[in-house]
Amino acid sequence: MADGGAVRAEVEAGGSAVFWAPGSQILWRYRENGGARFHIARPVTVVRDDSEVLAVWLAPGTECVKPVLADGTPVHVEPLETRYTKPRTVQRDRWFGTGVLKLARPGEAWSVWLFWEPGWQFKNWYVNLEEPLARWGGGVDSEDHFLDITVGPDRGWQWRDEDEFTQAQRDGLMDAQLAGKVREAGRSAVEVIRAWGPPFSDGWQHWRPDPSWGVPPLPEDWDRTPAHMST
Repeated sequence: MADGGAVRAEVEAGGSAVFWAPGSQILWRYRENGGARFHIARPVTVVRDDSEVLAVWLAPGTECVKPVLADGTPVHVEPLETRYTKPRTVQRDRWFGTGVLKLARPGEAWSVWLFWEPGWQFKNWYVNLEEPLARWGGGVDSEDHFLDITVGPDRGWQWRDEDEFTQAQRDGLMDAQLAGKVREAGRSAVEVIRAWGPPFSDGWQHWRPDPSWGVPPLPEDWDRTPAHMST
């Protein structure tokens, strides 16, 4: 991972907002729902970072951290009724397939991910409802909120993972107040989609990564707790 010492020192000391230069390598992380432990960590390369948007590239082959059940079973194959109640651990893995461009606007309770088929055939936008990103010297942190929205090239959209969203509430990972806020965030995202506002209108589907960028390594201290964060 590129040395972000100056940036890290300023952010963790509670300094004013600073932005990463294009090509910087940072971490995009998620905490366990209702817990303090990080269970998802993805090294990414900064495409753009300013007061309007943070855009990062998750390259194919990147070593990441992901949650699995304690016996090693992938989370997505566990029946929904027990998916969130069985003990978990984390494991290192690789991000296979095509890469993902992630976009997050400051303070918004969702990020927008762009997916492509092989050969750069644009597939879809994916709205990931989540806690607004908290910035620290080494990257950004959030907590996933289960509910998502997919948006096709024709601008048609649909809710995704409503069953997981409901099950998470049943299992106590999300109370009614938070669930209401997530639904409201989702409705706000739908309003942006219907109006075709940014980032959907910004032409990111035509973006391509700098061929000189390498694949960021996963640092050994990927789960460290920063001293200070800002949104």
